[in-house]
Amino acid sequence: MSIITLAAGSASLESARSIVTFPDGHPCHNVHGHSFQVTALTEVSREWPSFPGGEILSLRNALEETVAPLNYSYLNQVLEHPTDENLAFWIQEHSHLPQVSRISIRSTRLQGVDLDWHGGRHIWRRYRFQAAHQLPYVPPGHKCGRMHGHRFEVVVYATQSQDFHQSSITYDYIDRIWAPIQSELDYQCLNSIAGLSNPTSELISSWLWFRLKQSLPELSSVTVFETDSCGANFDGSTYRIWKDFTLDSAVQVHSAPPNHCLARLHGHTFLLRLQLLAPLDQVMGWTIDFGDVKAKFDPIFKQLDHHPLHEIAGISSSDTASLAQWIYQMAKPLLPQLVQVGLFENEECGIIVTESQEGSILSV
Repeated sequence: MSIITLAAGSASLESARSIVTFPDGHPCHNVHGHSFQVTALTEVSREWPSFPGGEILSLRNALEETVAPLNYSYLNQVLEHPTDENLAFWIQEHSHLPQVSRISIRSTRLQGVDLDWHGGRHIWRRYRFQAAHQLPYVPPGHKCGRMHGHRFEVVVYATQSQDFHQSSITYDYIDRIWAPIQSELDYQCLNSIAGLSNPTSELISSWLWFRLKQSLPELSSVTVFETDSCGANFDGSTYRIWKDFTLDSAVQVHSAPPNHCLARLHGHTFLLRLQLLAPLDQVMGWTIDFGDVKAKFDPIFKQLDHHPLHEIAGISSSDTASLAQWIYQMAKPLLPQLVQVGLFENEECGIIVTESQEGSILSV
């Protein structure tokens, strides 16, 4: 199976704005400011960048150059209606980034807009709730069989109409739809809620999907973070789960020019994200046990964590793209459900190896 390798780069933007389409008295009608986070995904190719391994830095530098005219500015002087969505369109239109697959704008950690590779526009909003649960069908001794709790996070994605550029779905609109669900879930035992007697991440995501879809027909997917390092996504037909790992590793990029910073021995706290797609087990209520994913991947993890990655046999160059591709090739036989590997050097900057751009690419 052919795979696609994408580079992710990110830039920050400190800007003020006033969204006058909101009524008087709405906070966003007033002049206010954000620390925007702008992220771009672009396909890695032989023609770009100048050397293998320079993708992330080149993309980040290009993105910083694109947004520089907007940094520490009043966005209304550039955009008549500086919504997150219109800001994303401006960056897409003014960038010279190669083969852009996605542009994302995050105005706060709780909200943002994604423009995907085929022109789809998705507004998203993040919510949190505190709840207890236990999984009734796990084997004896499984820790999830005990009653326990989480700070759950949910990300709701809605697809915008492509008829016009001004936002037709607002964060306030999604908030109003979410509010009764929040009161139903927050500080509750999920097992006692109708339809959630077996509250796995997968079944929570599909339960939320069907609840939200009634009032939000534009809903495109629901993501549930059970913890900071694992969760599930449901788009109305398919389930995806992910499991994150942290790698504290040294690296030296052999393909970098001699005087380049990447040619020096250096290191990162990498975030590694495995994303898997599988049918739902109708008895267990999950696709794959997160614990099984961790156990099967453990032999590869031990080769990577607290090691010099440039000394691993079988990796032609120890750049992040080569490492992510090697991890995919090594993990796929152990985890045949694997469809995506993300290896991030820092927040939003890294490499994604994926079998299809149609699936969900979750931000770090």
